[in-house]
Amino acid sequence: MSDAPQINLERIYIKDVSFESPQAPMVFGDQWQPKVKLDMNTSSTQLEEGRFEVALRVTLTTSTPEEVTTMIVEVTQAGVFHLSGLDEAQCKQVLATMCPNVLFPYIREQVDSLMVKGGFPPIHLAPVNFEALYAQAQQAENEAGQAPSH
Repeated sequence: MSDAPQINLERIYIKDVSFESPQAPMVFGDQWQPKVKLDMNTSSTQLEEGRFEVALRVTLTTSTPEEVTTMIVEVTQAGVFHLSGLDEAQCKQVLATMCPNVLFPYIREQVDSLMVKGGFPPIHLAPVNFEALYAQAQQAENEAGQAPSH
């Protein structure tokens, strides 16, 4: 049996989907120049030894220049990953970077599809550098841990 690091994807699935267009059909008569707000987060849950569910959640909200919400898309794309041969730090990094990278194309397609099916122009989510986000979070965590106590 090898101790070489292994990362296996067991399953990808949609965990939650929501689409709202509270101003339909009136919004379709207006010129489409929305303000766009995007929130994204990831989470991981250990299912059993070496098996984890990783969930990537995107909430996309558009509004008029007057701040009237025109559309809300929420998608949680998840996957079950089996990790072995990794220490705790490596496992944490893989769950926060590599796994969301695998899920991102699926969630991008779901958001685009929901927008079009809802009667809106597609909004293509730009690629996300999960490695850089993880490095920033680690740096912030380290700086917070090194703050002088009074």
